[in-house]
Amino acid sequence: MTPFWIGVTGIIILLVLIAIRCPIALAMAVVGFFGFATLVALDPAVTVGASAPFELLTSYGFSPIPLFIFMGALASHSGMAGQLFSGARSLFGGWRGGTALAALSACGVFSAISGSSVATAATMTRVALPEMERNGYSPALATGALAAGGTLGIMIPPSIALLLYGLITEQSVGDMFLAGLTPGLLGLVMYSLTVAILVYLRPSLAAGSPSTTLWEKLAGVAKMGPFLLVFVIIMGGLYGGIFTPTEAAGIGAFVTLIVAVIRGLRWRGFVEATVEALTTSALIFFMLMGAEVFGYFLSVSRLPFTIAEMFADFGFAPFGILLCILLLYLVLGCFMDSIAMMLLTVPVVFPLIQQAGFDPIWFGVVTVLTVELGLITPPVGMNVFVINAAARHVPLGQIFRGVAPFVVSDLIRLALLLAFPAIALWLV
Repeated sequence: MTPFWIGVTGIIILLVLIAIRCPIALAMAVVGFFGFATLVALDPAVTVGASAPFELLTSYGFSPIPLFIFMGALASHSGMAGQLFSGARSLFGGWRGGTALAALSACGVFSAISGSSVATAATMTRVALPEMERNGYSPALATGALAAGGTLGIMIPPSIALLLYGLITEQSVGDMFLAGLTPGLLGLVMYSLTVAILVYLRPSLAAGSPSTTLWEKLAGVAKMGPFLLVFVIIMGGLYGGIFTPTEAAGIGAFVTLIVAVIRGLRWRGFVEATVEALTTSALIFFMLMGAEVFGYFLSVSRLPFTIAEMFADFGFAPFGILLCILLLYLVLGCFMDSIAMMLLTVPVVFPLIQQAGFDPIWFGVVTVLTVELGLITPPVGMNVFVINAAARHVPLGQIFRGVAPFVVSDLIRLALLLAFPAIALWLV
């Protein structure tokens, strides 16, 4: 059997292991180890299995991951998220659907220090859903808006997904964050327009929020100040050349801790935030270690490069290759966690993108946006299940119906990004 077909066999075995609910990290490590041993030898495979995880865990470049996750956990356990939603609600006082718009805005701002879609969705559901239910919102609209708003955490910097893509493909993390800013904000605007259109066509979906005075609106903006402060420190310092991405994450975590203590964080909340950050970080790093071993197997099988040559021989146009890759992401997104999907597929498809001549920064944003769609599409829809866990009284099918208009909004945003790459690249 040629190395190419051994690589294909390894991919098939990996997908079967995932289908039978084997942890993705373990599946990638096992397939990578035995695939490498088959193509090279057992002793080198043992060396790779021992050295690759050590090299990854001691890599300075991956250290921002737990720090960015810690920032979001601190904001979640200190009451900052509740104050953020309260401020946004004052800002949209008097608008029909204003509470939903406030929830979306709070999701967007919370994303600026969270970097995680699941954390954003879980936190804002606890804070905003009871208020929307008290105001007579349709359960479908309320939960759909929160599920969609949570996906902003994967795009608006600092984003864990953009960070991982930059590290995997050796692109500038700073450039990735800049490229994700405009598409992320565009997503917030389009989600807000979706809510406005829905409540205009069917006013019964949402009640008008209580009117607020100009002073109350200004006070609401002030409540968002700590989040904006952390965002400005991270992004300003990063692009001002003051510190590196790792230093930016460390300083951001420290500033968030100070703000959280001022806003009421106690020892119990600090311990819970630390445990949450460590648990999430450990999960991501286990997947990274599995992906590292699997990457060695892909490299010696030359599977990505052979596929790229096959596409070239068949005469596929570059845009056709891109559409095939995006279709693959849309399908996988229905069954697989977003970060796991990126770790599994990016090493395979990135050589295709390079050969097709696409900008790697732009492709990273397109990839993350397509992965974002997987967070709210059935049958998995990670954000949908997170919200269902927090709101057991709302049927899963109703949440999926509520999120459908936002999926359409994301498809339109994806089409705009494909047609106009400058949306992502104009700041880079």
